[in-house]
Amino acid sequence: MLQNVSAASQKVAIWKANPIVYEINTWVWLRDLSGKYGYEINLLNVPDAELVDLASWGFDAVWLMGVWRRGPATRLSALNYLHEYQFALPDVTEADVPGSAYAIQDYQVEEQIGGRHGLAAFRGRLAAQGIKLVLDYVPNHVATDHRWIHSHPEYFIPGTTSELESRSEDFFLANTVNGEKVIARGRDPYFPSWIDTAQLNAFSPGLRRAAIDTLIDIGSQCDGVRCDMAMLMMNSVFATTWGARAGFHPAREFWTVIIPAVRGAHPQMLFMAEVYWDLEQELQRQGFDYTYDKRLYDRVIDNDIPSIRAHLSADPAFLRSHIRFIENHDEERAATVLGSDRQRVAAALICTLPGAVLLHEGQLTGHSVKLPVQINRRTQQPENTLLKRFYRRLLGETRHMLYRLGYWQLIETCPAQEGDHACDNLIAYTWEYKYERRLIAINLADTWSRSRLGLSGWALPNGCRLQLYDVLTESHSEKAIDDSHAILLEVAPRSAHIFRVVVRNSGRHRATNEQDQPMQLGNATAKDWQ
Repeated sequence: MLQNVSAASQKVAIWKANPIVYEINTWVWLRDLSGKYGYEINLLNVPDAELVDLASWGFDAVWLMGVWRRGPATRLSALNYLHEYQFALPDVTEADVPGSAYAIQDYQVEEQIGGRHGLAAFRGRLAAQGIKLVLDYVPNHVATDHRWIHSHPEYFIPGTTSELESRSEDFFLANTVNGEKVIARGRDPYFPSWIDTAQLNAFSPGLRRAAIDTLIDIGSQCDGVRCDMAMLMMNSVFATTWGARAGFHPAREFWTVIIPAVRGAHPQMLFMAEVYWDLEQELQRQGFDYTYDKRLYDRVIDNDIPSIRAHLSADPAFLRSHIRFIENHDEERAATVLGSDRQRVAAALICTLPGAVLLHEGQLTGHSVKLPVQINRRTQQPENTLLKRFYRRLLGETRHMLYRLGYWQLIETCPAQEGDHACDNLIAYTWEYKYERRLIAINLADTWSRSRLGLSGWALPNGCRLQLYDVLTESHSEKAIDDSHAILLEVAPRSAHIFRVVVRNSGRHRATNEQDQPMQLGNATAKDWQ
């Protein structure tokens, strides 16, 4: 197996800016590998070739979704819906259903996938490849057979006997150290209760202390956590959802108590929040490094280009604190909702914006079937080799330090001539780092886009020309800068361009037989940019 784990772990202690996170459905992935190699594979014995392949994509972190223990209650609940999993797995059997990955009985790694020892070994081998590990944390609820229900019923939202009788879908009867108690099932305020969960009380001081202890233990096993439905623990949201039964309204927010305490034990631990309802900025204030950019996702799916452009006009610090995606285990597959062409354009967009990126196992090869989180097997799906090649080029480009440390700027798209509205479909922006420059043009629309793009922010020499190399199509072109420091660009429907830019002298300032020479910029020539 790959060695030098401890030394590699030290090298990747600090998170890079704008990381790329790859989500893996752990149990399903391991079953696929077992079939591929012909023997049982768990986290302890994943073949080296698979880790090398993960590293070859340039991922900064792997999110192992669904490693925590799912107890008998979780599984029994999931088996009631066996018929609903047939759309994803037509030959599904009870053996394929361990239960929801988000109805957790205990924050211990499932022994069937390698246990705590297997996870530790896998994390070390990831670190040897320069890859960090992200795990799940579900703050809002636990499984209905979690040990806290018996030992600490005060951690949970209570119900009444009459509510149990009239609303059994929202409450259940539990045996506790204090006798039988009615406890609420987990929920958010806009959807029915999750039948396999018990609702934790965000206002409970004891629960907050227990959450800190849980996360400190999780933090000893990984480099970051993805916090499920994190906004449900905010004081305002929780009070609205549960009212007086939640008890005394604390002065401090849940996350402002939890995150600093956990970082006291694990200073470099990254916190990522699943969040909706335009509460992203508030959770960033409360300590999260990255929050889901669900708003941009919705606008991309809706093809609402003006709203996308407006979204990207926000404060750059706010943009840098988002993690963007075009699919994950909660959303439909990008191949299904976007199709192959629009998926490429949307992927080029999210991967070249400031902030983190979330990619999903199967996305890079065109999987079209969304898997329920209750099952641990999938059918084989054909591989889209052209899409895979596209992602190789895209992610190879985004490894460049420019996307980590560079300066990003949204640029205005102007009509090519009066009355021409073909520029309305175009989204364009630039990156600059030392002597490196990129111009990125995104057209999600079904029609051509034509625009004058102002590049005055680059302070280009008068009369120069730009040599453009498109990373995605591997093609070259050249554009003249006009007197207003703009270029004319035409972009085909449903296409994206990532141009590496080289500045060259203009022929009108020299003899016609003189060779083009790279423009000297500081201590490097434009040739060095390529």
